[in-house]
Amino acid sequence: MFQGNLQLKLGNFELDSGEFAFDSLGVTVLFGRSGSGKSTLLRAMSGLDKQSRGHLKFNDEVWQSGKKALPVEQRDIGFVFQTAALLPNKNVQGNLDYAIKRIPKHRQHGPSTIEIIERVGIRHLLNRPVDNLSGGERQRVAIARALLTRPRLLMMDEPLSALDWRAKSELLLLIESVIADYQIPTLYITHAPVEVERLANRVVFMADGRITSVESLAEATSRIDSPLFTEEGPVSVLHGQLGEIDPDGLIAFESRQQPEADPAFTFLLNRAEHCSPHTPGAKARLRVLARDVAIARHRPEGLSMLNQIPARIERIEADPQTHRQVIFLTLNDGQTLIAELSRRSVNLLNLSAGQLVFALVKTAALLDQ
Repeated sequence: MFQGNLQLKLGNFELDSGEFAFDSLGVTVLFGRSGSGKSTLLRAMSGLDKQSRGHLKFNDEVWQSGKKALPVEQRDIGFVFQTAALLPNKNVQGNLDYAIKRIPKHRQHGPSTIEIIERVGIRHLLNRPVDNLSGGERQRVAIARALLTRPRLLMMDEPLSALDWRAKSELLLLIESVIADYQIPTLYITHAPVEVERLANRVVFMADGRITSVESLAEATSRIDSPLFTEEGPVSVLHGQLGEIDPDGLIAFESRQQPEADPAFTFLLNRAEHCSPHTPGAKARLRVLARDVAIARHRPEGLSMLNQIPARIERIEADPQTHRQVIFLTLNDGQTLIAELSRRSVNLLNLSAGQLVFALVKTAALLDQ
């Protein structure tokens, strides 16, 4: 658990977070536009900037109290920045050795050095000068270096922003799996909604140097004015598990409230669009744009659209930006799926809260691939 209220002035920018409290388990994403104060808050929480003021507790440990602060090296934080910040005069092995020498005596337990090197996929890079690494390789080394310090907490400041799309995809999968495997609480900065939807357990929204709200991912994607919707409109993130690939090459994405129960819903996904290896039964997230969801009052016949999901209309709201109607649907397991229709379509179908309908989903994207 983090609890605090922090202030920090850097040049013309001033952070004044306001009182905050949020769980530290899993992934907490700091989200906001450029200049909103995300990196400044991270610096204040980490102790990297000695000008920080206010108060901060991590679980029962006081990290900041007025001008008095716990030194950053005693906070046991692993850092990964936008630029990998590797030591240029050392090769990859030298950068890792530098981190290993600084492991606190009380943090010697944990995965072995070889395990971390293999897990992050940098064994073949150990003798390579850091100047000869690609952007993605440099970030892999930075992640390994952070893990080798046996941190209680990871802090990642836009680690993917300088990478091309392929490296981003590979590193996002690595970050996601490493956090899950090692169960390290993580503070993660991004301004990319898809990274939030992929990783977050909760979102700390920021604007003008202040924390405006702290919400679970479900809460953040269940309100029409969510800052996550500014790029592509309303988005649903559904949690489920992967099923088998059928003879037609379709992947099942299912929600099961109990392992042996019938799925509450099943989406069929084109394998060609989700060709990465997957394990049946593995947990996954599905991303669905509201504009890709249609609604039918009755199950349609003679339609090629395979994903026809039973749902109940929870509420209908008008989007003040587009003047379209946003329909919040509750699926059989309680999760929310959002559709976006014109006012005319809502009126023609005579839609209202409480009605049982079918959501017709044109396309969806697996976030865990």
